[in-house]
Amino acid sequence: MTVMAVGRIGSRAGWRFAAAVLVLCLSAHAAQAALFDDEEARKRITQTSERLDKLQRDLEARLTVIEQLTKNQGLDLFNQIEALKGDVARMRGQIEVLTHELTEAQKRQRDLYVDLDARLRKLETAQAPVAPPAGEVPADGAPAATPGAASAVPGSASATAEQRAYDVALDQFKRGDYLGAIAGFGAFVKTYPKSALAPSAQYWIGNAQFARRDYRGAIAAQRRLLATYPDSTKVPDALLNIASAQFELGEAAVARRTLGELIDKYPQSESAAKARQRLSGR
Repeated sequence: MTVMAVGRIGSRAGWRFAAAVLVLCLSAHAAQAALFDDEEARKRITQTSERLDKLQRDLEARLTVIEQLTKNQGLDLFNQIEALKGDVARMRGQIEVLTHELTEAQKRQRDLYVDLDARLRKLETAQAPVAPPAGEVPADGAPAATPGAASAVPGSASATAEQRAYDVALDQFKRGDYLGAIAGFGAFVKTYPKSALAPSAQYWIGNAQFARRDYRGAIAAQRRLLATYPDSTKVPDALLNIASAQFELGEAAVARRTLGELIDKYPQSESAAKARQRLSGR
């Protein structure tokens, strides 16, 4: 009885001991597993952190390169823009100077034309009296006065009106009112077709059209002068104006032939001298 009790007691103690040992083993295994999981996690975290650090370093390095490139390119672009601005400013200044010089040259050319026209008028009117309009006869029966002295001769109202009409159109040309000059000289030619000033009026029509860059119109107007007033001293000037218009139209070969015609027919004229200069320079 005592022995059996002791055996039972021993069996119970052994079971308890075995159970305790099992619990300890399970606890140790769980602890070991937990320890393994923590180390693996830390290892992975460390690796991830290292990768993130490397990625961040790479990104920072790339950003640095990009910023440097952008800075250099931006500075270079800025310098180029500033240089272009300077070039544009200089070109604008040069254009303004050239425009002013061109305006002055055109003004001098107009003044020269007007001066030459005045001189030619004196020669023309000294050779031919002014023909009054049809049906009108000067009160004193004498030939009409020259345009320059028309206002001083009694009974020459028609000559005064003729001179005034011509001068008004010429003043319009001087002011650069080319359309007004064309209309004024056109009316003059219709009203006074036999006037000694009619060839000059026809010439100024073509010259005004040339100034407006109506080169076809200029050629047509000057050819009308050649056909209507072939003996006028304005013919050489008309041929020179025709050649200039042809050059402007890009008809260089035709223009050279016109200059050659001018030189052949009027070799002693001032226009022929200009024609020779143009031919030698082209």
